[in-house]
Amino acid sequence: MSTGEKPSVRFFIALMPPDEIQDYANQAIEALSDRYHTRTAKAPPHITLQPPFLWQPDATQQLEMRVNEFARRQAIVPVTLSGFGAFAPRVLYINVLKTPELLTLQANLMNYLEETLGIVDPTTKQRGFSPHLTIASRNLTRQTFKQAWADLQTRHVEFEYVSDRLTLLIYDGHCWHIQSEFPCVG
Repeated sequence: MSTGEKPSVRFFIALMPPDEIQDYANQAIEALSDRYHTRTAKAPPHITLQPPFLWQPDATQQLEMRVNEFARRQAIVPVTLSGFGAFAPRVLYINVLKTPELLTLQANLMNYLEETLGIVDPTTKQRGFSPHLTIASRNLTRQTFKQAWADLQTRHVEFEYVSDRLTLLIYDGHCWHIQSEFPCVG
């Protein structure tokens, strides 16, 4: 980094569920934390479309302009949350169904960001998109994971909503905050 160059900051793009689902997810996060001492990344409950990436702070306006341009061409997306899931042995989550609309939105967003801004996430390209709403991803030993997962597997959760905006989140060094929201109007 040359003298005077500002360090990059971290951003990601997500779908934020409505308040009712945020509240439910936060209660699940708290219950797991209280019982098993787990934590999550310091972000509000969300469905990640574009995983965290580094960006120059003085180019944030360009980033926002491009995300807004993309969102304005997108239709609203139905989202269904159904049951719990796990990426053993490290992550517990509320499962998000892989609908054609959601898969298309995510793929189109990643392609658009790569073509217009050079933002690429090789992990998602390799593994594919697995939409989910994380409720535990930190402080999970194998034993804690097994106990918490056994507890969650017996629970039922079902939500449906329509997502009408993309959300850009920024990391301040301690936690994630909403930077801006972009309505889908296409």
